[in-house]
Amino acid sequence: MSEFSSFLSRSASKASDDTHRWKIAKAIATYDAAVATTKANQFLDWQAARHLAAAIKNYTLENLADLLEQFESNFTARGGKIFWAATAAAAAKYVVQLAQQRQAKKIVKSKSMTTEEINLNAQLEQAGIEVRESDLGELIVQLAGEKPYHIVTPAMHKSKAEISQLFQEKLQAPPTESAEELTMIARRHLRQDYVTADIGITGANFIIADAGAISMTENEGNGRLTMACPRIHIVVAGIEKVIPRLTDLSLFLPLLATSGTGQEISCYNSIVYGPRRHDEDDGPEEMHVILLDNGRSQLYHRPHFREALRCIRCGACLNACPVFRTIGGHTYNVTYQGPIGAVISPHYNGLPQYQHLAFASSLCGACSDVCPVHIDVHHLILENRVEAVRTTRQSWPWRLAMSMFAWMMRSRQRLNLLRRLLHWSQPLLFLVPSNRRQRVPRLAAKTFAELWKENK
Repeated sequence: MSEFSSFLSRSASKASDDTHRWKIAKAIATYDAAVATTKANQFLDWQAARHLAAAIKNYTLENLADLLEQFESNFTARGGKIFWAATAAAAAKYVVQLAQQRQAKKIVKSKSMTTEEINLNAQLEQAGIEVRESDLGELIVQLAGEKPYHIVTPAMHKSKAEISQLFQEKLQAPPTESAEELTMIARRHLRQDYVTADIGITGANFIIADAGAISMTENEGNGRLTMACPRIHIVVAGIEKVIPRLTDLSLFLPLLATSGTGQEISCYNSIVYGPRRHDEDDGPEEMHVILLDNGRSQLYHRPHFREALRCIRCGACLNACPVFRTIGGHTYNVTYQGPIGAVISPHYNGLPQYQHLAFASSLCGACSDVCPVHIDVHHLILENRVEAVRTTRQSWPWRLAMSMFAWMMRSRQRLNLLRRLLHWSQPLLFLVPSNRRQRVPRLAAKTFAELWKENK
């Protein structure tokens, strides 16, 4: 099956799965309530905060090369190492080769969508290196042999009963549906991994140019242990994660927490400047930052799409999207799901194979309304649709239908004639199969234009 056919099949299955939709609706309802409360308490003017964040990100994109070089200069001055990865393959190869050179047997990882993007776990395991996910949600999907379901909450689709069953099978844990006990089971399972792992791998929420540091935000403390305990710390981050100044975190950390989880601030916020120095008692002996391109430069050089690089991966657009709420995250079969995924995934993974994601949207605009960095997401999805239609040869019935539609819509007289014909043909609806007939709307007695003329 083509990726498009598979997408339609998965969509139909998930859309008709009431249990799945109930779990997602319940999770998002809790999120919506928390976000609404936090926005009201934390921001005097939410829209002003969004505009300011967008302005800072726009400045960043206008000066992207200079800011990345500034970060490199400041970071390497403290003993850190930088690797510029043009592709996902190059980034993964660097990590695998570094692990082999250091004779690493075990790696512990904190949550990182960028490492999912480069398929890092599979390549490390293929090289015979054990990889342990330390984020609770990532651990759950790793044990289940699945990919993350959501940018922020990887195991959103799992109930407590399902997680308990999984822990019984994989970790020989006793049955429980207590969220606290499930967390403690995972903690006991992971505790030794931090001190026995040879390498710790994390992502970065922000790369700070003037400080030569990376910032990572989380809620479990696992990321901080992943950075501090192993002797080597590797960071994999997209080049768009850079921000100009350390002081910009005072805006971006609350924005990310509010939009991502509905918190005023995440529980753990770490700023790391490099490997352990001679006067420090802990931290890694080596620190490597991989700056990943993998299609980002392609977006950067396209004026219509550049604003997509403002994204801070909060996941708010997924939670707001009626399509995501209906079909779920795994249906997309890409690293970045939902509206923002529909924008960037075709450019990262190939437009011919993933152009259908541009049509997995109602274009309602809810994603654009909630974006904390003011990305016009639904119009970018529409831009992808335009490109998909222009670059793909459609079937002749489709081209004929679209030509007829365009010809009809350019004339009010032709449109009125069509409307009269449709009125006359309504008695013939009995010829349409009953399961499709109920989807055909009945025409109103009068058009909006007629009502406007009568009542203005």
